[in-house]
Amino acid sequence: MRLLLMSDTHLPKRAKELPERLLAEIPRADVVVHAGDWVDTGTLDLLESRSRRLVGVYGNNDGPDLRSRLPEVARAELGGLRLGVVHETGAAQGREARCAARFPDLDVLVFGHSHIPWDTTAGTGLRLLNPGSPTDRRRQPYCTYMTAGVTGGRLRDVELHRLPRR
Repeated sequence: MRLLLMSDTHLPKRAKELPERLLAEIPRADVVVHAGDWVDTGTLDLLESRSRRLVGVYGNNDGPDLRSRLPEVARAELGGLRLGVVHETGAAQGREARCAARFPDLDVLVFGHSHIPWDTTAGTGLRLLNPGSPTDRRRQPYCTYMTAGVTGGRLRDVELHRLPRR
């Protein structure tokens, strides 16, 4: 099973549209994950129409229209892998312990908010992934997204993809 992970698209405020390279990944993914801060419902509509399966949450910049359609926390069982999605996890310091305590039933937690790619594992084995942002790099050198695979209930081949500068 192939996963496409993204967050913090902030359309149309930070960019007019999603990058073509990211859009080209959607048909290759069995599951598309979006960790919030969509900002517009058009992006949600687009991903819903193009994805085989979409797992998403709302973020702090998402208004009532998105909040009425998306949860604050999403959970999905993907081929035996217990995946969770949330927008905010708080400060980087202590993140692993905090998330492991809050989500003891998960194998992987995808989050966003900072626009900073993140890939760590808590002492409990919980893997924490932030794909960054494909449209707003903030203080990062590149806009980013992630892909990963799931085989036999395990996450594999996590890859951070850098997008060319606009």
